[in-house]
Formats: sequence, C-alpha cells, structure tokens
Amino acid sequence: MSISNADAVTFSDLSRNPRAVAERAARLGRVRVTHRDAQDFYLTAADREERRDQTLATASRLFLALMRHDPTARALVIAMPEVFPWVRHLTSDEVRSFTLELVEALSDAAELDVDATAQEVIAGWRATARIKADPAHYAHAREVTSGDFGPVEVSV
Repeated sequence: MSISNADAVTFSDLSRNPRAVAERAARLGRVRVTHRDAQDFYLTAADREERRDQTLATASRLFLALMRHDPTARALVIAMPEVFPWVRHLTSDEVRSFTLELVEALSDAAELDVDATAQEVIAGWRATARIKADPAHYAHAREVTSGDFGPVEVSV
C-alpha cells in the first residue's frame, strides 16, 4: 500500500496536536510521521497491525504447506517470473532455491517477527540475476581469484 503526502504528518504536527493526528490515523488506517532528523514511522491502530501479522502468517503457512506437498514447489516456481521478472536470468535450480529461501524468509517474518530477511533474500538473488544478465560481468565474476582484496564495504 502506498501512502500519499496527504496521509503524512510531521513529527512536529504529532507533538503539537496528538489527538488530531491520532484521529486522522484512525480514519485513514495509518499515517506516515515524517521527521527531519530521523527515519519516518507509521502511526496505526494495534488491531490493524495484528491483522496484518495474522495475514502474513496465514500466507506463509500456505506457501510452506504447498512446498511440503510438492517438493519441487512447481506452482510457486511457475509464479516467480510473474512476480520477479528478472528470474529469467537464473537457472531452473536457482529459481527453485530462490523460491524455497523466500518462502522460509516469509515464514520467519510471520512467525519470528524477522522482517529484513525476506528483502535480503530478494536482493541477493536479484544481484545474482543482474550479474548473470550481463555476459561480460558474469564471465568476470566466474574468474578464479586469489589473495586478499581487503575489507568489504556494505552499501545499503
């Protein structure tokens, strides 16, 4: 669900008039609270978040059950190119591995409240597809290396 600027308030608005902001959040379902010096956050009703959590848990359990009854995860693997068009650059085995890792990460998000893992799985496999999409980069990535290339900087 995307949120428009009309559905956003500043942190100052929240601190000056919390009742109006809370009423707006109740009316809209949630509002984005922007902050100049910190990350934005959402103000929403607890029951709404609990329903979202239950929905995610149900979906992840459904996917896990499908995979348990179909070890090849055929239905999910068939759907992957529609959801992630870049999987066309992966092999069939890689798409199956990606599918399994993603379903497990979604389960972790639902059951363990670990949200970042699913996005990490997607980002990792997307990076693999990006490299494989460019034959020169892929050939370079497959070259044998040796030695220490120093510390790795992580960019987000």
